[in-house]
Parts: sequence; structure tokens; C-alpha cells
Amino acid sequence: MSRPVYINRISAFLPYAPVSNEQMEARLGQVGARPSRARKLILRSNGIQSRHYVIDPATGLPGYSNAQLAAEAIRGLCDEQAPLQRIDCLAAASSQPDQVMPGHAVMVQGELGNPPCEVVTTAGVCLCGMTALKYAWMSVAMGQSDDAVASGSEAASCLMTAGNFSAEYEKRASELDHHPEIAFEKDFLRWMLSDGAGAVRLSPQPNSNGPSLRIDWIDTLSFANEMPTCMYAGGDYDNGTFKGWSRFSADERNHRSVMAIKQDVKLLNDNIVKYTVVEALKRILAKRSLKAEAIDHFLPHYSSEFFRDRLADGLREVGLDIPQQRWFTNLTTKGNTGSASIFIILDELFHSGRLKAGDTLLCYVPESGRFSSAFMHLTVVMP
Repeated sequence: MSRPVYINRISAFLPYAPVSNEQMEARLGQVGARPSRARKLILRSNGIQSRHYVIDPATGLPGYSNAQLAAEAIRGLCDEQAPLQRIDCLAAASSQPDQVMPGHAVMVQGELGNPPCEVVTTAGVCLCGMTALKYAWMSVAMGQSDDAVASGSEAASCLMTAGNFSAEYEKRASELDHHPEIAFEKDFLRWMLSDGAGAVRLSPQPNSNGPSLRIDWIDTLSFANEMPTCMYAGGDYDNGTFKGWSRFSADERNHRSVMAIKQDVKLLNDNIVKYTVVEALKRILAKRSLKAEAIDHFLPHYSSEFFRDRLADGLREVGLDIPQQRWFTNLTTKGNTGSASIFIILDELFHSGRLKAGDTLLCYVPESGRFSSAFMHLTVVMP
């Protein structure tokens, strides 16, 4: 027998001051002899005006680890009424943890120093933040825990600094007569991704003062049975076959920037709305009573303003035409923080004063790793 679950606290942590479009290449470093020719084109398309990086502007070195980012966001959920020591379930997610092993969540617990509790890591790309939240929700719903935390965090800039591409650049420079540049699928993501963390705290009781968000349902779907790998790090395509990093020699890993984040942009553009919106919602709408007029706030995580109208077209195609004046996103000011994005969006809306009792929220999180999608329905509850 399940019980209701409420999001009672939401917190976000964004490191250092915002970085403008003009400051990006100086902060990340220039690859090769001249600035990126793709940067302005990509920024004009994605619409992002500012973002945050863990790179300390004073030293040029990372000032936070990924686990430290998550820990900072989780500390924002805690006070005397809700101490850190009371957490009995911690589900933490990141697409780019600081290490291959152990799991990201145990490193987060180590940073927090909270007492022994259930700790779970979920992996993936953007969607893993939602799977962490779903695990925490199910834990509370089934009575396995009474005070659960879910977090998503990203320190993408650590993999996007120029030094990560120098070996590949130098190899290409020795082979090519014309001016070499790093492959577009890698350069593309240098101007798309940013850093940050967010967390939520769940309980079987709503807040006694202030709003809570009741979790009505969370549905996640993967289309990896139909689609190839599209966004990846720690691997690469070799003669049409995707290979993990351990199957490349150390020399190949350097010269091909195997550990860098890569994106097949054409595959993304052609399929992200089809699979993560249309095909996903066809299956969800077959079992959920969901009407556009009954949704007060639509919270989409998308990587670029380029997809905004295409997302609207996808919603319209399945009969869920939510007017864009009901959409809430902070992509342009907070950037694309991957698995942390939905937490950072929720944090801003939750603390905006705009929510009223009975308001409904529909959250959408896609990922192009191998095309997966999540939708979450929430209802605002007041004391």
C-alpha cells in the first residue's frame, strides 16, 4: 500500500558568478591558434546568455568537485527543523561523476558527512536526475524511508577545458595542411553545457507552513531498442561500432579525445522531439488522464531555444497543446545543467511566489544519450 509523497524543500547551487557569452572561451580556454568559429553560431541558436562554471576565475582551476556541488545543494535543504542527520535515503545523480568508481552518491555522502543511510547512484545523461528523484519518491511511497533526498549535479566544464583537446589538436595539426579544428560534435557541446546542482527533500507529510508539491506520478521511457548512441563520453564510434573507453589504447584515448563529451547533432535534431515528446507521450497518454487545459505550469528541460517551437509542435501533435505563456524555464540565465536542470528550474519556480493551492505542474526531461524521456506530474498543496 503506497502513501502520498511531497516535495517540501528545493535547493539549487550555482558556483561563482555567471559567465557571459563573451567570457566563455577565456574561461574554458582556446583550442588551437584561433577562437572557435562555431561558438557564436551555436550561442545564437541556443539562446543561452549566461551560465556557471566550477572553474575558479582567479586560478583557472576547478574550485568544486561534482560531489561538492551536490553537497552544497543538499545543505540548502537543511536547517534546525530539517537537519542533515535525519536523512534516511540519499539518491544522487550525475552524467559526469568525478570518478568511474565508486558511485557518485557515496562520494556525495562523504562530502556531507551525514550518518549512515541508504545511498543510491543513478547514471545516464539528463534523465538520471529524474531517475534519482523517482527512486527517492518510491522509497517514501512504499514506507522504506520517511525523509529522502534526491539530487542532480554536473561539472561539465572540467571536461570542456582546452587542455582536454590539445593532444587531438596537435595530432590533426601535424596531419592536415589547412587550419585544423576539433570535431564539431565536440566543439558544439563546449558552448552548450554548464555546471550546477539541485536537490529536493521528500516526506510523506506536506509542509505545515508554505507550499509543498505532491508527486502524482513519474513516467520514464527509453527508446534505446530503436535508436543508436547519440550523446556520449568515454567512448567513440570506430568503423560504425560504438566502443567504450577501455577498448582504446591510452594513445588513442588522447589523440581522439575519447573522454570528451560528444553529440551527433544531426541525429539529435532529427529525433529528439519525435521520440522524447511524441512517442513518449503517446504511451503516457494511453494510461494517464492528462489534458492541456488542466496543466497550470509546464516545466520543460531542453538544451537550446532552438527546440522550443519544435517541442510545442510535438505537444500539439499528440493533443497536449500547452500555451507557451504557461511554460517556465530558466535555460537562458542558468544554462543547460544536464541532470541538475529540472531541480534548478523547480527551485526557481517554487520560490517565486507564483504557485497557488491546486496548481498542477508537468515536468519534461529528455535525454539524447540513446533517446529517453521522463514526465512528472505535481500538484501544489498549501497548509
